[in-house]
Amino acid sequence: MSDAAIDRQLARRRDAAVAEWGLVDEIVLIGAGDLIGVPGRGDRTYPFHAHSEYFYLTDRNRPGGVLAFDPQDGWFDFVAEVTDEERLWTGAIGGEPGGVPLGQLPVWLGARRERPVGCLGAAPSPSLEVRCDAPLSADLRLALDVVRRPKDEVELERMRIAERATRAAFAAAVAVLVEGSTERSVQVELELAALRAGADAMAYDTIVGAGTNSAVLHFMPTDRRLADGDLVLIDAGADYRQYACDITRTYPVGGRLSAEQAELHAVVHAAERAAMERCGVGTEWVDVHMTAARVIAEGLVAFGVLRGEPDALVESGAVWLFFPHGIGHMVGLGVRDAAGPLRSRRDTPPPIKNLRINLPLEAGFVVTVEPGIYFVPAMLNDPERRARYRDAVDWDRVDRMLDFGGIRIEDNVLITPDGYQNLTADVPVLG
Repeated sequence: MSDAAIDRQLARRRDAAVAEWGLVDEIVLIGAGDLIGVPGRGDRTYPFHAHSEYFYLTDRNRPGGVLAFDPQDGWFDFVAEVTDEERLWTGAIGGEPGGVPLGQLPVWLGARRERPVGCLGAAPSPSLEVRCDAPLSADLRLALDVVRRPKDEVELERMRIAERATRAAFAAAVAVLVEGSTERSVQVELELAALRAGADAMAYDTIVGAGTNSAVLHFMPTDRRLADGDLVLIDAGADYRQYACDITRTYPVGGRLSAEQAELHAVVHAAERAAMERCGVGTEWVDVHMTAARVIAEGLVAFGVLRGEPDALVESGAVWLFFPHGIGHMVGLGVRDAAGPLRSRRDTPPPIKNLRINLPLEAGFVVTVEPGIYFVPAMLNDPERRARYRDAVDWDRVDRMLDFGGIRIEDNVLITPDGYQNLTADVPVLG
């Protein structure tokens, strides 16, 4: 993507934010954030990621910056000046086009000291003595989310590059899913392949869980060795220029699913396909979630774990014993991207526990669709749950499956004007 194209999108984003905010006298500060030191590690810092609200409006990943807006005077881009130490140790260079030295920010604020201030991004430095108006800031954030949710051409290009790196990563992981490998070795090969394929980094901590560990939703890989027939759940995604890919696949060690594994894998895949088919402009996200839940309930009845009518099993909550999370979330500038509620729903709780989005879908949204079935001993051995669902669950069958693990399949779906596009369809569901 050319610099000119990026500049056009930055101008469009800022204009759209101004239109959505509708400010008259209020000013806005959007902070990039600062480096955070690693406790007890001398001068080491954590990798820096500018706050997503700042990055979206500047395309800059440098600490210390503050983007300011005055409806009477327009935008002011205050940037931290590069120090001699930075030039020496990191090779940093300065001279941001259109940037104003950060040292001038106190003067800018002093000229506007009597006006309300909305604060987005990272909090202002205490030395600035800014009094952020909390209700104003919350409203500005929800308004900016409206602008941020539909992805523009720059964002989609970066997400597709991240997807290609993730595709290479999963191919490398499948190659080492053999008896004797470890969860950790799978992670190493996956991340190495992502970086070789153009990723800047991983978008989040790579999840690799084998055997019973595959039932832990966000399992961090260990030295546990893979055994033939194990299910291995891999949830990973590359990052390119701060934009994320987020994919989950569940593969068998040795390349072949057992009969039980194959049946439940097919149920999860059917739930994912049904949920994706519900993805379209105007569809409420809760309806996508409920579509997947009904397919899972129907599949678990056929499998012999649940008893009853699928709709009743969803309504009673029995299905959530095996599908305990939401169907997905926004993805883009990182994961969990711009998922605030509509302004009209700010005080309305999500209709389903663990639902990460409470919105109607719009063209340009990118969402994950990630149903799963899990046998989590901590949940399924709970006496209260067993008593509550004594008629809806075949607990004898469950007891025989407590070491089964879990299956999740996740793809990234772009909402289009006439339906959806699966951005990650070229990562095989089974290796």
